[in-house]
Amino acid sequence: MTLPDLVEKFKSPEGQKMFRYTMASVVAVCVSTVCFLIFDGLIGWGAVVSSTLSTSIAAIPSYEMNRKWAWGKTGRGHLWREVVPFWGLALLGWGFSTICVYFMEKYAKHHHYAHLLKTGTVAAVYVGAFGVLWIGKFILFNKVLFVHHPEDLPPALDGRTGIPG
Repeated sequence: MTLPDLVEKFKSPEGQKMFRYTMASVVAVCVSTVCFLIFDGLIGWGAVVSSTLSTSIAAIPSYEMNRKWAWGKTGRGHLWREVVPFWGLALLGWGFSTICVYFMEKYAKHHHYAHLLKTGTVAAVYVGAFGVLWIGKFILFNKVLFVHHPEDLPPALDGRTGIPG
């Protein structure tokens, strides 16, 4: 793919959505990583507790940014079509990342890593675990979670009243 092709892709509605999803993910990763470093590195709560709290905190801006900014949804979120599945995915991410950080922390302690090295490697594994899930989440958000359902659109936009005037 050439640079002009890539630029044209990012100008498309799907490309814009992917860019906004990426930026929402960057914010969530920054929030969760800072929280993780504070909880694990500074406070010393351990990888499992730190992962749990960090993921929960970062899920809030992630949901809001993805729903409203990336997918352009307005109004209240639908509990069963959006909120519960989103938190289910957050729970899946938490579970996967927590297993990963548990084993990395165990490895780091067994090999007597210095505190800073342990914290850094565990944090890198935490971020990496979410990176693995990132593409799958985009597909689920785009095809299942934040789909615009015709019944959610105003009549002027869903074809019930013809062309808006």
